[in-house]
Formats: sequence, C-alpha cells, structure tokens
Amino acid sequence: MSSLQLAIHFFFQIGLILLVCRLVGLVGRRAGQPQVVSEMIAGVLLGPSLLGLLFPEVSKAIFPPETLRVLFPVSQLGLAGYMFVVGLEFRMDIVQRQLRSAVAVSVAGMVAPFVLGAALGWYFHGHTELFPAKATRIEAMIFLGASMCITAFPMLARIIHFKGLAGTTMGTVAIGAGAINDAAAWGLLAVVLASFDGNLAHAWGNIGGGAAYVAAVLLVLRPLLARWARGIEARGELADGEFALCLALMALGAGFTDWIGLHAVFGAFVVGVAMPRGLVARELIARIQPLTVALLLPLFFTYSGLNTQIGLLDSAYLWGMTGLVMVAAVGGKGVACWLAARATGLPQREALGIGTLMNARGLMELIIINIGLQRGIITPALFATLVIMAVITTLMASPLFDLLVGKPRASSAPSPA
Repeated sequence: MSSLQLAIHFFFQIGLILLVCRLVGLVGRRAGQPQVVSEMIAGVLLGPSLLGLLFPEVSKAIFPPETLRVLFPVSQLGLAGYMFVVGLEFRMDIVQRQLRSAVAVSVAGMVAPFVLGAALGWYFHGHTELFPAKATRIEAMIFLGASMCITAFPMLARIIHFKGLAGTTMGTVAIGAGAINDAAAWGLLAVVLASFDGNLAHAWGNIGGGAAYVAAVLLVLRPLLARWARGIEARGELADGEFALCLALMALGAGFTDWIGLHAVFGAFVVGVAMPRGLVARELIARIQPLTVALLLPLFFTYSGLNTQIGLLDSAYLWGMTGLVMVAAVGGKGVACWLAARATGLPQREALGIGTLMNARGLMELIIINIGLQRGIITPALFATLVIMAVITTLMASPLFDLLVGKPRASSAPSPA
C-alpha cells in the first residue's frame, strides 16, 4: 500500500470509527452511559470479537495490518491530549484539603486489589495456560496485581465530568486517588517489563526518572509558567504562538514519560496540572477538548478493540476464571475504596460515590493489558478476560452511581480557589 493509499484508507477508517461510536453512543445514552463508555464498547465491536467474527474479510479490508502503523500514534496523541485537559481541570486545592482521604482511598484501592490479583496470578500461572511459559510466576503475580489495582484515570475524569462532579470533593478525591493508583501501577508494570527483559535496574531508573520529572515540572516549570501567564491575563487573550508553546510542552512531557516507561498519559497530565489557572487554562480547554474528545480519543478505543478476541473464551472453565477476575476486581477495588473513604471521615454518600467511581477500569486497563499482550507477558485469552472485566466494571460505574448516590448536590462543590 502506497503512502497515498494509506492516507486515503486512514480517512475512511476515521469516518467509520466516528459514525459507529456515535451510533453506539445513542444507544448508550438511553441506558445512562457516558459517550466514553459507548466508545469503548464500539472499539470492541469493530474488532475481531464481532466484526472480525461475523465478516472476517470485511474486517481485514477495513483494518489491514499496515494501517495500524498510522492508527496507533494518532490514538496516542488523542490520549495525551485528553490527559492534558484532565490535568488542566485538576483541582489541587481540593486534593490538598482532602489529602488524607485521597491517600487513604488510593492505598486501599491499590493494596486490596493487588493482593487479590497477585493471588489469581499465582493460581493462573500454575493451573491454567493464561500466561505463556516464558513468564515467571512472580511476573504473572505482579502483572495481574497491577492490572487489578489500575483505575480508569481518563475515563474516570470523563464520568466525573458527565455527572457534573468536576471540582467537587467526591470528584477530586477520586481523581487524586486515581492518579496515585495509576502511577503506582505503572511503576509495578515497569518492574515486570524490566524483569521480563532481565534488567531490573532499568525499572528503578524509570521510576526515579518519573519522580524527578514530576518534581521538575511542579517545582520549576510551574512557577515559570505562572509568571509567564501574568502578561496573558493582562492582555486578555492567548496568542497562537503561546498556544503552540503549551502544546509543545505537553508533547515533550508525554514523550519523556513514554521514553522512561511510565506512558505518555502521565507526562501530559502533569504538564496540564502545572499550567496556570484562569484565562490560560480556560483557553487551552476550549481549544483542545472538542477535537480530542470527538475525533482522536475514539481512535484509541478502536485500536484496543482490534486486539480483543472475546471468542477465545470458548469454555465454561475460562468463563469461570473470568468470573473470578470480576469478583476480585469489584471486591478489591470498589469495596476497599468505599471503606477507606468512610474511615477518613467522608460522609456515606460521598464514600459510596468514590468507591463506585474508583471501581471503573476502562481506558487505563486497556493500555496496560495492551502492553502486556504486545510484550508477550499474557496470552490473548487472558487479554480477552481482562477486557471483559474492564468493560463490565466501567459499564457498572454510571448506573451504580445513580443507584447508590443519585444526582450530586450543588453544595458539594466548593467555590473556585
């Protein structure tokens, strides 16, 4: 396929992906699901689990392997852009006021599901073929534990926005805890990948590099950006060149954290947190969010869906293992986070909301298991099992939130800092 043919094919792919995502979204909206959940399902439907199963020749014609070389980097750009916006909307003032709750929820949301996931990893490695022979039992335990304790960080932000919880104590504690959870989970993944490559020292270097990056961005870059923003506030507009500079910082941050093995989403998110609030943040959100959410992010879900083969779960035994994964995921994450929020003094309603939101795995789960599949740490069957867990826990979040919590109260949102 020539470069011109590849470009033409890619444009047709984009059109199809967006139409399918919107059609599934119309159905999902009737069930009270955010558009992002519908996009996640649409991605699976476009892959071998449905389209490839029913119409394999059509699927192969629409998504030939050579086009994935284009789809993958564009999907990563959408992911980084969205996490940059999440960082721009992140309320550090509430996290600081609710630091005790955020840390407690985060620790509970990591320890309990990690222990349960590690136990399942131990069992799966010794009694099933869900892990390949070259993966050690320790690698299996750490990988599945990390997969269990992950939170759907970008999806969590979308659900919080959909529910009108942005800036509330409930929403910000969940986002803060989710950020800590996912940073730890990526650190664990770095250990697994380095162990798989026989180079554990590299993993600790990656984790140290991530900590240094966060410190440099928040302690050095953030004050410089605040000083720079004074002129923009006085002028009353963000010029195109200044907008491009912000995008360049986002891209450099995403590229650095991807390079050190902690994934681009964290670099983009931290740069978003460091951006000055006020006019700069409002302008960046207004310019970046519509294109990212409407065009680029659905491409990531489709790319993940193309790697998902639910048909590989072809026995009652494998579906039983999937049930075990679901029980460990929900019990270890949702229940533990609810109890931790209550233990730190948050009201029952907010604690239930936080537990429900933290239980969604969604986007970040898809990222981590895609890496595991690409590196040969897990088999396609285990990948399909974890995709099902990610989809179900994310589908549960919105209706379960409405059932247990109801609509957010206006008084729960503090005044802007």
